[in-house]
Amino acid sequence: MAARTAGGGRWEVVKKGRRPGAGGSGKGGGGDRRALGEANGVWKYDLTPPIQTTSTLYERGFEKIMKRQNKEQVPPPAVEPKKPGNKKQTKKVATLANQNQKQGRFRSLEEALKALDMAALQRELDKSQSVFSGNPSVWLKDLASYLNYKLQVPPSEPTLSQHTHDYPYSLVSRELRGIIRGLLAKAAGCLELFFDHCLFTMLQELDKTPGESLHGYRICIQAILQDKPKIATTNLGKFLELLRSHQSRPAKCLTIMWALGQAGFANLTEGLKVWLGIMLPVLGIKSLSPFAIAYLDRLLLMHPNLTKGFGMIGPKDFFPLLDFAYMPNNSLTPSLQEQLCQLYPRLKVLAFGAKPESTLHTYFPSFLSRATPSCPPEMKKELLSSLTECLTVDPLSTSVWRQLYPKHLSQSRQVAVRGVTCLLATQRGLNSCFLVLLLEHLLRSWEQIPKKTQKSLQETIQSFKLTNQELLRKGSCSNQEVTTCDVACKRLLQQARGFRLPWTRLLLLVLVFAIGFLCHDFRSHGSFQASLSGRLLHSSGFLPAGQQACMRIYSYSLQGYSWLEETLPAWGSHLLTMVRPSLQLAWTHTNATVSFLSAHCASHLAWFGDSLTSLSQRLQIQFPDALNQLLHSLRELLLFLYQNVLLPMWHMLLEALSRVQEHCHKACRGEVTWDCLKTQLSEAVHWTWLCLQDITVAFLDWALTMISQQ
Repeated sequence: MAARTAGGGRWEVVKKGRRPGAGGSGKGGGGDRRALGEANGVWKYDLTPPIQTTSTLYERGFEKIMKRQNKEQVPPPAVEPKKPGNKKQTKKVATLANQNQKQGRFRSLEEALKALDMAALQRELDKSQSVFSGNPSVWLKDLASYLNYKLQVPPSEPTLSQHTHDYPYSLVSRELRGIIRGLLAKAAGCLELFFDHCLFTMLQELDKTPGESLHGYRICIQAILQDKPKIATTNLGKFLELLRSHQSRPAKCLTIMWALGQAGFANLTEGLKVWLGIMLPVLGIKSLSPFAIAYLDRLLLMHPNLTKGFGMIGPKDFFPLLDFAYMPNNSLTPSLQEQLCQLYPRLKVLAFGAKPESTLHTYFPSFLSRATPSCPPEMKKELLSSLTECLTVDPLSTSVWRQLYPKHLSQSRQVAVRGVTCLLATQRGLNSCFLVLLLEHLLRSWEQIPKKTQKSLQETIQSFKLTNQELLRKGSCSNQEVTTCDVACKRLLQQARGFRLPWTRLLLLVLVFAIGFLCHDFRSHGSFQASLSGRLLHSSGFLPAGQQACMRIYSYSLQGYSWLEETLPAWGSHLLTMVRPSLQLAWTHTNATVSFLSAHCASHLAWFGDSLTSLSQRLQIQFPDALNQLLHSLRELLLFLYQNVLLPMWHMLLEALSRVQEHCHKACRGEVTWDCLKTQLSEAVHWTWLCLQDITVAFLDWALTMISQQ
């Protein structure tokens, strides 16, 4: 038998010490070791054909040991003479029995995981690590083979769409997860090769009829990508070629897409890489499109925070999605197209990124090139909305539009001259009819456009108008497209420059004119009654009505004054009775506060000034020289405020308080009591009320005198 050494890369011949049927001297591995040997592909019945190379290197190295242990545990059958025909029939029956033994061992994966012996698995892994101590990839392959052999359940569809996104790894117990993660940590340098091994082994199993259940390999793939999702996206080109090579086998393609898609559930960026690099190129294939769109829906649903995916989708990837979502009669079914339309707004956010004000001008030409009269209404609405957003958000979009406008108009004109329909432009250019639609859309939504953007758009439309006039002057006056665009540009400019009355200035002008007219009228006629304005007011009845209104206002004012004179003292005394305790307490606290401030705050202000000085010195030492001037100015300002504002105000406050205290002592004859303060406050209020009364009476007498003179 040929075997390959674990450490080196050479083949060597292993001599047989005894017959194949004799018992070996190796230690018993039990039924679990036998299961591991069977899972690794050991041939038990027919060894006469030549050894076939496989994708794994460890199987032939294990074959001798597995064979000895299996034959030691299972006694060989009795040798009986058989006919050649019976020999073939016996092999066929044994093969069918082996297949029936592997398939349908458990009704569900939950039962298979509950029946899995963790101790036996750990023993097998320990034995593999002791035999192949320098080859960690063998340990990982043994783990995957053992799990896949033990977890045999009825087959399921490749994408597991009926289960959660983390199925079957979500059913794995905590103990088994610890074993898997521990082994993955020990063999961290072989994880990429192990991922390839699991994926290619799954594809090989799909060639068998009937094949095995693949849950063991799926669990290993999910365990790898949960912690290191970048393993799946390191070389997406290789997997895309693999996917295209199996394009005629949908089950294999879906298996590849499922395995690579597990990276997206741990990281949105890696998931978008997988979808854009693997699933978008096959989006038009009928058998693969449903899973691709369902995966994108689940990916965006699991990662609502789209900021982590900014920068992944560019114009090259975004516009094929726009075409798939809105263009009719494409390779997607109506239901899938509707589902993609629902996902389109989030894809648009991902494409525009974190700074749309600096990226939208790169999308503007592609939006513009898809604008044709034959596009469906929903797509036309989306294109108009996107073009308007580009023009209003990114200022560079207007510059791009200026560069594209003349070329598109000239191309449309060439098509019209050649007799082709005037509604279509060339394949490279834009239809001028859609230019009219865009201009009309801007005209309808002009009020919603920001003022700053309106100015830029106004300059752009003015340049379009000059371009239209130049084209018409060169002899293309019969060009219907240029004429239509010119009319639309003029309407938009008229809307932008529309006459709006300056109401504030107009009202101010009317007021100044009215005052000037009245002054001139009074001066030229000598009095109000002889003036034109007075006669006009008297003849129209406004002057008598005004005099009557003034008399009523005067009478109501007298009534109000008498009412206040009667009720205010009573209410004042009642209010004073209610708030006297609170005022006494407030006066006590205020007196104590003023005494405390006068005794202590002067020292605190001095300390505050010293602290500011020391703080400015520290800042001057620690900060760079560029800030020294600023700190010096701030220090001078604070010192100026302290010396010229705060201290004078504080001294004035102390002086005012001392004067009030002296006045209270003089008024109260040495002893300040609440009754004395109440008397002083009442006198001050009474004096203030008399002053207001005198001022009011004087104003009313003056008003009546002016009215009687007129």
